[in-house]
Parts: sequence; C-alpha cells; structure tokens
Amino acid sequence: MDATREVIRSMLNVLNMISLWDVLDILIIAYLIYRVISVLRKTNAASVIKGIMLVLAVMWLSSLLHLNVINYLLGQTMKLGLLVFIILFQPEIRRLLEQVGSSKLGFLFGRKVPDTRINQCINAVVSACTEMAKKRIGVLIVFERDIRLDDTIQTGTRVDAEVSYELLTNIFYPNTPLHDGAVIIRNGRIVAASCMLPLTTKTNLSRDLGMRHRASIGVSEITDAVAVTVSEETGSISVAIGGMLKRHLSQETFEKLLRLELGPDEKSRRAVLQRK
Repeated sequence: MDATREVIRSMLNVLNMISLWDVLDILIIAYLIYRVISVLRKTNAASVIKGIMLVLAVMWLSSLLHLNVINYLLGQTMKLGLLVFIILFQPEIRRLLEQVGSSKLGFLFGRKVPDTRINQCINAVVSACTEMAKKRIGVLIVFERDIRLDDTIQTGTRVDAEVSYELLTNIFYPNTPLHDGAVIIRNGRIVAASCMLPLTTKTNLSRDLGMRHRASIGVSEITDAVAVTVSEETGSISVAIGGMLKRHLSQETFEKLLRLELGPDEKSRRAVLQRK
C-alpha cells in the first residue's frame, strides 16, 4: 500500500512540474511527427525505415555481444545517417516543406472560391471525361489544391478560361495544338494547357499504364493535386491522389470522388452525396 502511495505521489509531483508551455511543446512535436508519418506512409519509404530500424537493432546487438568490428563499422555508417536520410527521402521532404509553406492559411488572406464555380467545374469535367472516355480520347487534367503548380504551368500554354464541356473536349481532341500534356485547373478555372508533368519513379506499376497515368501519379506524389486520366486504349477513367491511382471508375463514382476531394465544404459535399 505504501508503495502504491509513493508511486501516486511521484506521478503528482511530475504533473505539477509540467507547465502549459510544456504541453504545447509536446503537442507541436506530436503534430510534426504525425505529419511526417502521414507523408511517408503514402510512399515506398516504409521499407527503407524498416531497414534503418534493422541496422539500429544490429548495432545494439553487436554492442551487447561485444562484436567490436561490426559495431564500429555500423557506427561509422550511422554518422552519415542524416545525409543518407535527406538523399533517400528528398521527394517526401520536399512535399512536406511545400505543404508547410503552401497557402494553408489562404482563408485568412485570400478570397473564397464561389461554391457555384467549383460545382460547375466538376460538372463540366465529369461530362467531358465521360464523353471522351466513350470515344477513347486521352485526357489528363490536374486540379491544383494547396500546393501551387506554378512551375508546371510555365511548361504549358496559358489559357485562363472558365471550365466548360466544350472547351475541354476541344483541347483534348486528337491532333489539336494543345491535346498533348495536362490541363491545370486552379480555383475552378483553366489556367494552362499542354503542361508537362513529372513522371512517377515507382517501378512496381502495371505494364498497361501509359505515360498519362504515370504523369498523374507523379504529380500527385510531390503535390496534393488531384489528377484525372482517361485512357486512349481502354477508355477507362482514373484519378490519382497522394501517389495512389484509383482506376476503372464509373461516372457516378468519379463524380463522387471529385466532390469529396474538391467540394467547397464538408456540408455541401455531404448534401451532394446524399442526393446521389
């Protein structure tokens, strides 16, 4: 009984030493760790992290068993761990920094995009992609979100026009000047067409995925964009988000997915889904 009281007394003493700033410090660190894990778990970094943990376990075991040569070599290797980490996770670190420096606080300084514009944009994209999928016309459309795509936009042709069924079908019609490359949509408007996107570095993709699919996965890996692809070979509609490709979407599923990811707010997105 006395031991239990002593443990409780020690815990209370520790809690009395914790200030509000300590709690805030812990919460910030926990959030940063969560953000890093959430970025890494969407990539192939998990295997590399397991390898690093295995090396650390071997170091501890070699020290415990007095395997001095192995422990020395591993210790020298881990001294370069920070540099190796930066090289291995360069795309993930870049994406995390872009998210931190992006317009997450845009609602404090920028103007809100009208709900009607977003809805009209989604309706036009769904209609155009559905029609072009029937005709097996290749399509690549990228919706910019928090991370800006200024570098990608510079590789294409400026358009600055409202999103419409007619404009999209004309842009991607075969052999027209702008049909190659991607259309970039920002705040419900087409800002550029015929843009070049980075290709994914993944090697475990299906062989039937063409350049458009690999480009859509690539841009979704390094940004938070939503990339839509229509296959020329099969006419199937796909959406890439966070480096993951959702394939063979029906028109209904395609529209639901866009509204979930791009809808103006949670309330309106739920209302749309309930009407379906």
